[in-house]
Amino acid sequence: MTTESPSWFKSSYSGNGGADCVEVAHTLDIVPLRDSKVPAGPSLTVSATAFTVFVDSFKGR
Repeated sequence: MTTESPSWFKSSYSGNGGADCVEVAHTLDIVPLRDSKVPAGPSLTVSATAFTVFVDSFKGR
């Protein structure tokens, strides 16, 4: 894991102006996730592979 602060972003598909959304930050091999309403709160970290499988499962729906 890197010691740099992650560069967080919201999906371009988020509704409500992006106010109520999950944010992600890409790094080399992990993907941290957090609630955009609580940016100072906890984050969840998953492997880049697991995140790709998760996102791909919603494509085409």
